[in-house]
Amino acid sequence: MIDELDLAFDEEADRSKPRHRRGAKGAKGGGKGKTAIAFLMVFVLLGVLGVGGYLGYEKVKGFFTAADYDGAGTDAVQVVIEEGSLTAIGNTLVDSDVVKSTAAFTEAAEANPLGKNIQAGTYNLKKQMAAKDAVTMLLDPKSRVKTGITITPGTTARDVYKLLAQKTGLPLKDFEDAGKDPKALGVPDFWFNRTDGKKASGTIEGFLYPDTYEFKPKATAAEMLAVMVQKFLTVTGDMDFVKSAEQGLSVSPYEALIVASLSQAEAGVAKDWPKVARVAYNRAYKDPKMPLQFDVTTNYWLNLNDKSGKHSGKMTKAELEDPKNPYTTELKVGLPLGPINNPSEGALAGAAKPASGPWLFFVAVDKAGNSAFATTNAEHEANIQKACRNGIPLC
Repeated sequence: MIDELDLAFDEEADRSKPRHRRGAKGAKGGGKGKTAIAFLMVFVLLGVLGVGGYLGYEKVKGFFTAADYDGAGTDAVQVVIEEGSLTAIGNTLVDSDVVKSTAAFTEAAEANPLGKNIQAGTYNLKKQMAAKDAVTMLLDPKSRVKTGITITPGTTARDVYKLLAQKTGLPLKDFEDAGKDPKALGVPDFWFNRTDGKKASGTIEGFLYPDTYEFKPKATAAEMLAVMVQKFLTVTGDMDFVKSAEQGLSVSPYEALIVASLSQAEAGVAKDWPKVARVAYNRAYKDPKMPLQFDVTTNYWLNLNDKSGKHSGKMTKAELEDPKNPYTTELKVGLPLGPINNPSEGALAGAAKPASGPWLFFVAVDKAGNSAFATTNAEHEANIQKACRNGIPLC
């Protein structure tokens, strides 16, 4: 067979040089017959090689296909996913017998348009899942175990530290120490600039955005606070807070942040945030400038000194006019030293775009927290009497 094949290819390669001298008739007929046989044999051989090659390819391909389970899984299992690459997540899932191989998981995650959005956290999954089903569950909010820590709007930094220490088991001092350096936590330098000639407090107060957080496992106190600062920067960035303050109000972002914290503390209902903000701006910047007389700054000083806050009607003159209080708005004209809490997105929005009006006074007039606003002292006194009639302890 080999000789015939060699001959066939030799003849194809050089027809002008026949290997054997034969008679004209024999050479002509014999050459055609052998060539036809050779081509037939080549065709058969290629067919055999083709089938064998395909079967071989399928067998070899099996060695390179990622091992994977079939189906939606068996027993329930809770898995802690730490922040990391898809490969690291896949390794964790393999260790918990959720998926059969890391390769199958990474392939499935990369094939899913949202696969790279898998977040750190604790998840309810199943053992022996198909990799694509595991990816789907990790992207489903319902699969995530809610172990978050909620920071309420208006909470002071000191109270944030206490809550985080209680919930995480980390020492309170770790949070207090980390909070001493706001810039190290991600607060840009420009946030501590002021246009009113006053010195900024320079504290972390105001930058610990109130929200529900699921911190990564084993996060340090500094890492947790940095996450909150980053959320603050994201929220204020999305609402163009800096631009609104500088161009719309001609004040620094820090001053607008102070106003947001004052509004958060003073207003009893969300709809009043923009109006309270306007009162603060009118008193602090319009001529003649006047003390804000916001009692919440006294409560903030009490908080810093481990004392309980009081309702406005219960505060003493000594507390309101404490000369040691650097945040006082009773004795000093203009905005206080810095923010007095960590305001919500709504309060921030109200300070960035306050309501239009000439108001200089406001007071809560009912137990629902609604405020009445006034331009003159006479109007304000009338509103106070209305508040007293509604059971507010001001008279």
